[in-house]
Amino acid sequence: MKTRREAVAGMFYEADPARLQQQVDALLDGARQRALPLPRGLIVPHAGYRYSGATAAAAYRCLVGAAGKIRRVALLGPAHRVYLPGMALPAGEAFATPLGTVPLDRGAMDQIARLPGVCIADEAHRQEHSLEVQLPFLQRVLGEFALVPVVVGHCPPRQVAGVIDTLGAMADTLLVVSTDLSHFHDYATANHLDSRTCEKLLARESGLSGAEACGAAVLNGLMASSLMQSLRISQLQRCNSGDTGGDRERVVGYGAFALH
Repeated sequence: MKTRREAVAGMFYEADPARLQQQVDALLDGARQRALPLPRGLIVPHAGYRYSGATAAAAYRCLVGAAGKIRRVALLGPAHRVYLPGMALPAGEAFATPLGTVPLDRGAMDQIARLPGVCIADEAHRQEHSLEVQLPFLQRVLGEFALVPVVVGHCPPRQVAGVIDTLGAMADTLLVVSTDLSHFHDYATANHLDSRTCEKLLARESGLSGAEACGAAVLNGLMASSLMQSLRISQLQRCNSGDTGGDRERVVGYGAFALH
């Protein structure tokens, strides 16, 4: 089996399986339980768990009790390590974390591989953290599931929307969009910018820039999708790295949302 090995274990999250399980479970236990229906999708941050883990957990807490109800996770996040025109799928069969391996849904991947803008490129996935850091949370709340991992680079919203709508039409599928918000402003400026960005998301506005969210290409595709027209969006939590122990002169913003 060709497996994509974990690239940021020991940096973004605990590398030891027992400690990682404890880390994720503690974050989930500390998140507020909300009276929302089982979401069709989540928007979650992707920094180190020390910084954005509590915000991510606010979204994944919505999936507690969903094991067995969600068979497939469509996970889309931005490319950080390589220049990528379009969207990239991996060629392998599984992704690994210290908690075990997650099988890839090759049937679903074959469907979207035929769509405009989609290519097969293992290099886009090899060191990419935006997808990897979501997997331990998904493993803890869902148990067994199949994964469709998509790294999104420079890509028109309509092409991203085509992938989202194709995957969203599949039964028992959860959409996860991985993105952080603003980067490297002072604390007050970041709070102002991120508040405006969250307002745009709640209003389903498109046209976000990379300065507002590193996953802007994914978010703009989501807002252009037919799937989004049938969903409501709820903001669950927002903070930045200055709130969670980082330097307040150069902060990164994080937000968590549920689509239902």
